[in-house]
Amino acid sequence: MHKDLLRLIRSERAVRRHLALCLAAAILAGLLVLLQAELLAGVLSGRLATSALWTLVLVVAARGLLSLVQGVAAGRTTTAVKSVLRHRLLARLRKIGPARAASHRSGELVTLTGRGLDALDPYLNGYLPAVAVGAVVPVAVLARLTFADLSSAVIVLVTLPLIPVFGALVGMHTKAVTERQWRALSRLGGHFLDVVRGLPTLRAFGRARYQAEVIAHVTEAHRSATMRTLRVAFLSSMVLELAASLSLALVAVPVGLRLMGGTLDLPTALLVLLLAPEAYMPLRNMGTRFHAAMEGVAAADDAFAVLDGEAAAPRPAAGGAAPGAPGAGAAAAAAAPRTDVAPSPGTDAAAAPGAPEIRLENVTVRYPGREDAALQDVSLVIAPGERVALVGESGAGKSTLLHLLLGFVAPQSGRVLVDGVELGGAGAGAAWEAWRGRLAFVPQRPHLFAASVADNVRLGSPGAGLDQVRTAARAAHADAFVTELPDGYDTVLGERGVNLSAGQRQRIALARAFCRPAADVLLLDEPTARLDGRSEAAIVAATRDLAEGRTAVIVAHRPAMIELADRVIRMGDGRIVSDSGAVTSGGVR
Repeated sequence: MHKDLLRLIRSERAVRRHLALCLAAAILAGLLVLLQAELLAGVLSGRLATSALWTLVLVVAARGLLSLVQGVAAGRTTTAVKSVLRHRLLARLRKIGPARAASHRSGELVTLTGRGLDALDPYLNGYLPAVAVGAVVPVAVLARLTFADLSSAVIVLVTLPLIPVFGALVGMHTKAVTERQWRALSRLGGHFLDVVRGLPTLRAFGRARYQAEVIAHVTEAHRSATMRTLRVAFLSSMVLELAASLSLALVAVPVGLRLMGGTLDLPTALLVLLLAPEAYMPLRNMGTRFHAAMEGVAAADDAFAVLDGEAAAPRPAAGGAAPGAPGAGAAAAAAAPRTDVAPSPGTDAAAAPGAPEIRLENVTVRYPGREDAALQDVSLVIAPGERVALVGESGAGKSTLLHLLLGFVAPQSGRVLVDGVELGGAGAGAAWEAWRGRLAFVPQRPHLFAASVADNVRLGSPGAGLDQVRTAARAAHADAFVTELPDGYDTVLGERGVNLSAGQRQRIALARAFCRPAADVLLLDEPTARLDGRSEAAIVAATRDLAEGRTAVIVAHRPAMIELADRVIRMGDGRIVSDSGAVTSGGVR
């Protein structure tokens, strides 16, 4: 039995009681097979009167009742064990705190506490009772056969070990392939959730399409692992059935020949033929249930690893896994060279070098399910190299305007033009991909992936070397604290950068923008929100350098950020209310 599960069961009185009842019912039901075979053989041979059939019916009914008791007790055992494990996992995560808990991906923890612990059902409901029956019933059957017919008992004694031997040989391979399947499922859950949470960031840096390919790769790895597990399970069942069938034939053929030769009486022959399969059946069931229980065992290993303070699913060292390979972080996967965007006719303006002119003409944006427009008939011209600050109350439409420029939302009416060329409203396609290649985006809440600091910085520049990453970090005033981390730029960050302060996360996001020297448009969404004075000063200084020579659109509330702008535009209720250079009428500069 799994030693950690055994320790848990011993420590929980209710679990111990239900499991003991389950195993006792299973063993008693198995032992009643001997009485059932005795009665059936006696009635069929005429040794017992027909009235003995009523006793046989009672025995069968008792076996059915015991099976029902076993099922109920097993269900309660499973429910109690899973409940205890889930409570202990949650208590453990609360105890170690969010920073250390972030060493486990939340997607992997969700998979573990949900699907993973549910996989314990076959182990507790099926495998453990099968082990108990397999340890008792074959011995009892062999003892009865010894008194009934010694030669048949010797054949059973010699052939019986073949089933556990073959089962053990196949089982070792089964455990390995099942653990690979469970790891693939955990990686899929963790990686998928990480990508979904960071999807706006990936889209802004043009890595969303590549990540779709990575998800497909991880999914295919899980599918392949599952199919390998099923193949092993089916082949092992065939091996066990073949061994049991051949063993039964070795018993049945001599019994038949001796019965025909008159050296064996009918009641004994019937008893041997009825009992011999029952000697092999528990071991066959144990082998079959072993395969179904292995995923639960792998999940239990991970659960107790978390409880003991180890990593739930060991992650490759930073830089140790190929980008995009299963187990690598989303940011590491995004670090592969871009091959998914090809230039196409009609994207010259989006791909042209130099700070562009951005023009919005009578743009209206309305979100699904909302009557009021987020942007209403907005017209705006941002000159090449101009730094524009958008100010206004929450809900005024500032972030929607940024999302419009990023292609996250499509205008219901109006046009978005770059150097006179319309980008279109779909937010996808070669024109938008080329346009996003010119953008450097710093959101209000930057998403940091569960990967190394270097991989997070080079998210938008997959080919960037470590020297370029360091230069970008120094420009963003991030190099000082990064070098103090345990592994420097190779330090694997917690999910969403939970082990960093808000100011440090924001500087990593700025370093991403500095790591895109070819970007000539800068979009910032309140980068100094919720920061202390020291962090704000560092962000403002870095932003001033980053905006130099670029067209910049900055959503700002703090005076320090507003002072960086050449022009301030106030928004309200989805419209442009005023302009620092001229008051607008109808939203036209």
